[in-house]
Formats: sequence, C-alpha cells, structure tokens
Amino acid sequence: MERWTYASDTDLARQIGVVGYYVRIAPPETDCAASPLEGFVPIKNRPPGQSAEPPTHLVSPDALALVRFGLRAADDPRILNTIKVIDALLRVQLPQGPCWYRYNGDGYGEHEDGSPFDGTGIGRPWPLLAGERAHYEIAAGRPQVAEELLRVIEFSTEGGRLIPEQAWDSAAIPERELFPGKPTGSACPLVWAHSEYIKLRRSLRDGRVFDQPPQTVERYQVQKKKSMYFAWRFNNRCRTMPQGKGLRLVLTAPALVHWSFDNWRTQQDISTRDTGLGTFLADLGTERLSVGSEIVFTLYWPQEERWEGTNFSVVVEK
Repeated sequence: MERWTYASDTDLARQIGVVGYYVRIAPPETDCAASPLEGFVPIKNRPPGQSAEPPTHLVSPDALALVRFGLRAADDPRILNTIKVIDALLRVQLPQGPCWYRYNGDGYGEHEDGSPFDGTGIGRPWPLLAGERAHYEIAAGRPQVAEELLRVIEFSTEGGRLIPEQAWDSAAIPERELFPGKPTGSACPLVWAHSEYIKLRRSLRDGRVFDQPPQTVERYQVQKKKSMYFAWRFNNRCRTMPQGKGLRLVLTAPALVHWSFDNWRTQQDISTRDTGLGTFLADLGTERLSVGSEIVFTLYWPQEERWEGTNFSVVVEK
C-alpha cells in the first residue's frame, strides 16, 4: 500500500514537517507513469482548468480506514504523519468542535456567497468524518476524545436531529438559512452519516472499534505478514517491483506467459491458473533476481489464438 499511496519527501511533506503521508488516491491509470504517485488525479466539481491535481497534492481522512480495518496500527509513524497533514489541511473548528473536509480542493458544496452548488462550489465539512476520526481515537486508546467527536455530530443537526451531509463553516447567511455548524443545503438526512453515528455509539459501548476485523489485526499487526508477490495488471502496468518478491500477473482471461529475465538469452513459458473469481494468475519466479534485473514478457491468448504483440518489462529495485 505504501508503494501505491504513500508519498515521501514532497513539497507538502516539507511544508508540514513530516517524512511522508498517504495520498487520497492514485491516478486511475499508471501505465504511463514511472510511479503511481506520478501523473494526475481527475477531480469533479471543479471549474474548467482546475479539474486535475498531482496525487501528492491531495489528502483525505480516508487514510484512517487503514487503522479501522486493521491494516495499520494507530501509532504507525506513517499514520501519525498522515494525521498531521490531514489536520493541517482539512480540519476546521465549528462551534460544536472540530470537523473535517473530504479532501483539499473539494468543489462539492455551496459557493462562497451561500448560493447552491451548481456543478462547482466549495467543499464543506462532513459530520460523518468526525465519526470516522472518533473511531480512530478509539483505536488509539482515547475514548474521551471519541465522545467529544460524537457530540460534534449531534450538534451538527437541527431540531429534527437529522444528520446532514455537510455543515456550514462560514459566517451566518440567515436569508439562506445557513448558520455556523448547522446543516447546509446538502443531503439531509444522510443515511451514511446516521449509520456512522450508530456504529460509533456501539464502538463506544464496546470500548473497541466494533467493525474492525480481528483477522487483519492478527495478520498485519501481530504476525506482520507481507505479501510474497507483486502484482502486474493491465490497469496497473508497474514498471518496477521490489526485490525478493514473485511477479504475479493478474489477467481477466486465460493466457500463456512467455518471459525472460536475461534479455531473451533463456526463455520460459507458464500458463495462467483460474482463480474461479474471474481472474487468471501467473506467478513468475523472480524472487531471487538481483536489483537491476529486467523481467520481459509477452502473452499468448489461446481463446483468441493470438499473441499480444507487445513486450512488457518490469525492473527489480530495492
């Protein structure tokens, strides 16, 4: 995951004073970039000419899900670094307490003058993100902070106690019924927000994140297992891979893989195996290759009786 979505030594990292951070999302296609952290991420709800950003410029509270789902510990330095960046860019103080934006540069929300979202606008804080942050605080052993964030959600509502999608974060505009910390013209009630509130209530009662899978905690935090393979797909044509792993081709149809690791002086063939899940795998024996080795392969599609007609290459690096 770090190879895909953790950015280090960027201008933003230096600005905040951290080593690195998890980005919001990698570009949808990475075969034209040397790294998933290069290229651009398309952003909806932004004016023309402002609808793309480098992935290293975008962060989101989404990274907290790595803790919630047991993939990373609450005190993992990479998580702590990311939280510093999230709070520096996305946290806003409402009358009822802190809340967070979806991501920096979000254009989904009312305009500055309070006029309705019309395809572009300014993203506003989402009360449900206070709930997601509260779940992180529970995982980090700070239930009192989580209780305070629960109140942020509760006081983001109007008299009907319906939790809105977004809360207003600017000066009051009474003629538009917009008041600091109260619902905007966004969806209300937002069922997602209500479900997050219910789950937070349950987690506070249990004293633990109730929807955290114990299996992932055991595998990644206790046993600290790592993948033996590095995956190549047509929608993620990695150009490099870490040393010591097997290169796994993940395809959507059966194929014969014709490959070499010594510039075709020797060659090997391997057929894919059917996972039964709509994908076909071929594991190339690259575990013992040294740094700088280049794996070159092409594909034969037996169902269509044709060769791919292109060679693909992956270089081993540290």
